[in-house]
Amino acid sequence: MELKTRSSDNVTVLELAGRFDAYEVLPVHDWLEKAADATKAIASAPAQVVVNLAGVNFIDSTGLSTLVQGMKHCRQQGGDLYLCNLQQPVRIIFELTRLDKAFSIFADEDEAVRAFTD
Repeated sequence: MELKTRSSDNVTVLELAGRFDAYEVLPVHDWLEKAADATKAIASAPAQVVVNLAGVNFIDSTGLSTLVQGMKHCRQQGGDLYLCNLQQPVRIIFELTRLDKAFSIFADEDEAVRAFTD
């Protein structure tokens, strides 16, 4: 799995590519935790994180759990975690597990970033 990070308008973006499964969750989990904590510590601002899943073609229950934990951690810091660019196989998993109701999911990254500033 590939992880790329960038910032846009005080929003931290994590772009993932590859399979997001039990073998790949640890670096994502660590990144999400550090991103939420760093935002709060440095800027005393809410943790605003966008996870771009454009390059993810498979996600298992461990990947889903990691995203839920990341979302909860961001919310505990006064922010939120948004998802964007879900490929159809990944979107179906979110719909089957009804996690599409728990997350704010956007069509593209720009829309997700703008949602924090609107």
